[in-house]
Amino acid sequence: MTLLDSSIDVKALGKVAVLMGGESAEREVSLMSGSGVLQALRASGVDAHAFDPATNALSDLKRDGYARCFIALHGRHGEDGTVQGALELLGIPYTGPGVMASAIAMDKVMTKRVWLAEGLPTPRYVWLAPDCQQPEVVRAVPGELGLPLIVKPPREGSSIGVTKVREPAEMQGAVEMSARYDPDVLCEEFIDGEEVTCPVLGHGAQARALPVIRIVAPDGAYDYQNKYFTDDVKYQCPSGLPEAEEREIQRIVLEAYRTLGCRGWGRADLMIRASDRKPFLLEMNTSPGMTGHSLVPMSARASGISYEELCLRILAAAALDTPARPRAA
Repeated sequence: MTLLDSSIDVKALGKVAVLMGGESAEREVSLMSGSGVLQALRASGVDAHAFDPATNALSDLKRDGYARCFIALHGRHGEDGTVQGALELLGIPYTGPGVMASAIAMDKVMTKRVWLAEGLPTPRYVWLAPDCQQPEVVRAVPGELGLPLIVKPPREGSSIGVTKVREPAEMQGAVEMSARYDPDVLCEEFIDGEEVTCPVLGHGAQARALPVIRIVAPDGAYDYQNKYFTDDVKYQCPSGLPEAEEREIQRIVLEAYRTLGCRGWGRADLMIRASDRKPFLLEMNTSPGMTGHSLVPMSARASGISYEELCLRILAAAALDTPARPRAA
């Protein structure tokens, strides 16, 4: 069965755990995502149950007879390969990319290294390890990347800990803010232009990019508050981009997805530079949001896939990196 099959035997999916909550800085968003997924799966007839790893041991999944997991966790211990590794050991198929792809994609510095090695466009950056954050080192970053620039924790999501630095005097405070969430700090060239996002469904040669969404945030502030708790951000899907430009973004996103070894689903965020319309990859989300404000469901709707059908298809594609082998008698 592929992710895009239209006929799914709901009963064959078995007992399903929707993993939500967790202990990351994105717990609140994860609970919203998981609640939406849980409701959608139940509406489709799936025997689905909420499961919060912050209050339940993952080993309970095996004890309680769960056949597969829908990962609606965000951030650390949710999309960084750790819960994926635990599910591999338990032999319970799960949604989204496997251990290696999840671990790499969660770390924006490692993601950039992989993409750059494959010739994919991503903004220039400076990585500040914990022992490289002295004031004299921090002060030198604008000279390398220019201003404004972006400072962010490389292993967080939802714009948590992100600062747009406009003046050299703001650098130290931005680095200290980022370091509250991650000992490493990523300083990134600011790309002046339009922000877009593009989801992907499927695996390998069968993967396909969904319609591109253009994001228009008030004063360019597409931050945590605007992402999840206001209606001030405008999302354009269809994007309104020239057809050739949209196709090129989808091509780059598919290549970025496959290069990281992703499967199941994901969503790439990009900037289109205003001066020459060149797209730059920012990150790959391997457990995207599924809230009322989330973008994968919006893009899926534009291609004729309802929220309920999207959840069901993602669940049906749950897999293991190494399928369990029958034990010898």
